[in-house]
Amino acid sequence: MGIQLSKGQRIDLTKTNPGLTKAIIGLGWDTNKYSGGNDFDLDASAFLADVNSKCVNDHDFIFYNNLEHPSGAVIHTGDNRTGEGDGDDEQLVVDFTKIPSHVHRIGITVTIHDAELRQQNFGQVSNAFVRLVDESTNQELLRFDLGEDFSIETAVVFCELYRHGNDWKFNAVGSGFSGGLAALCRNYGLQV
Repeated sequence: MGIQLSKGQRIDLTKTNPGLTKAIIGLGWDTNKYSGGNDFDLDASAFLADVNSKCVNDHDFIFYNNLEHPSGAVIHTGDNRTGEGDGDDEQLVVDFTKIPSHVHRIGITVTIHDAELRQQNFGQVSNAFVRLVDESTNQELLRFDLGEDFSIETAVVFCELYRHGNDWKFNAVGSGFSGGLAALCRNYGLQV
């Protein structure tokens, strides 16, 4: 098992793991018992942002309708519409050797699809986590359990990977937004 992180904690990725070139970002969650009549569909996304924390164009936003960055640096392995079962519900694969030079941080987020229409929020989600696995060894290097700090939020930045000189670091963010995916897109400088 990897290192367990707390909210706000930062840790070296590529410096302390010199062989790390490809990482699997596994995201998981459960939904609380809820009788609203609708399934929960949580969606992972990645925002490849510049030094100002803004995406340069729409290609820098990886989600269920744009599964792969043109550089091959980030690949979304597919949308899980139910979150059923143990383990990762959705995964993103990050290839550190292919990240374009203009990208200084990668925001890893999860949103609830149609949250307002379905009257759903992260207060109804439990056991949310993000973990980072070295793809070459399948070893979990770190894990961040988000806890139960949310109520009305419909989008959460789980973590960020960010450039520090020639190396990459991991920041356990755990920051919630109201306004779902649209609010996150605006936060990262994209037009909605």
